[in-house]
Amino acid sequence: MADFSLTLSEEQTTVRDWVHTFAQNVMRPAAQEWDEREETPWPVIEEAARAGLYSMDFFANNFVDPTGLLMVLSLEEMAWGDAGLCMAIVGSTLAVAAIMGNGTPEQVGEWVPACFGTPGDVKIAAFGVSEPDAGSDVSSLRTRAIYDEATDEWVLNGTKTWITNGGIAHVHVIVASVDPALGSRGQASFVIPEGTRGLRMGQKFKKLGIRASHTAEVVLEDCRVPGRCLLGGKERLDQKLARAREGTKTSGQAAMATFETTRPYVGAQAIGIARASYEYALDYAKERHQFGRAIIENQSIAFKLADMKMRTDASRLLVWRASWMAATRQPFLAGEGSQSKLFASETAVHVSEEAIQILGGYGYVRDYPVERWHRDSKIYTIFEGTSEIQRLIIARAISGVHIR
Repeated sequence: MADFSLTLSEEQTTVRDWVHTFAQNVMRPAAQEWDEREETPWPVIEEAARAGLYSMDFFANNFVDPTGLLMVLSLEEMAWGDAGLCMAIVGSTLAVAAIMGNGTPEQVGEWVPACFGTPGDVKIAAFGVSEPDAGSDVSSLRTRAIYDEATDEWVLNGTKTWITNGGIAHVHVIVASVDPALGSRGQASFVIPEGTRGLRMGQKFKKLGIRASHTAEVVLEDCRVPGRCLLGGKERLDQKLARAREGTKTSGQAAMATFETTRPYVGAQAIGIARASYEYALDYAKERHQFGRAIIENQSIAFKLADMKMRTDASRLLVWRASWMAATRQPFLAGEGSQSKLFASETAVHVSEEAIQILGGYGYVRDYPVERWHRDSKIYTIFEGTSEIQRLIIARAISGVHIR
């Protein structure tokens, strides 16, 4: 029996430190500018590609770490640099996860490299699930995909919303219903290649936080894609639909298969925000003097920092556990993936708010970064499953009851 250890390997430490250096030297200096511009930070993404950070090889190396920790270590460091820029760099990985989770080996080989491009010709990707009337309830998607047997094409119609890189991506992966009567069991994922007619960007959203990450609607109007763009292929889809119609259990929702693998990754980003807020507030409290002493000498401040540190570290342990369980194929019997995302996201909101309180008036102005970190933190309690949905998943898992 191997000894239990939380000590990181030499490779994990090296990668973590390398990403931290990029976050410190490239992301942090650019963060305020791109937050205010509310535009896709192409120069930062291109710099990440030249450094090897935005690449298929980097993310593949993270994915195959047998402990499952390398990806969450990298994501924490990037979000420590800046959450908006982090999302701009890693937003493509949702589409990559969908392709890898649902595609054939041939489709993975063709489409995953297309999501990144090359350092000299950078590409980005988008994953589209949510709709105006279907957010947390992904079983009620209205976007339809109808097969045209005469041309071996799928025709997609519908509107997706809240899509990272939506409408500007070079590769879109869209989840659509092929048999609405089957609900979530009648859904499939489709790759929409660059330049496909019938796909356009709808409204671009102006957001509270993570403003450097592009978020928009994706409108599909008689959007035709070749049959080979159905992830998994038509034969496998037909078999799945047949089993669903017979009442046999199927592999589940195409969307949820993607989200289940990414919740600890979301939690890791939230930890990066919390850690950045805690560290900044700690340094400020040591330097700021009032009534003849540093404000950290007051219990009211010191106890806040103690709680901020404790919650941040507890969040990291939950994320590490969920990541390790996923990598070693341990079943999430108590919603461990949801636990990690839920606790880390709510910790980021709490810790960044406390950082503002410690800085006082300075924390509320844009000259200091904590107000941006607080704005950035809130989305982590909403996207990829709201806090309420995470609690529902956990409650169902621990009770065995279909709680509504």
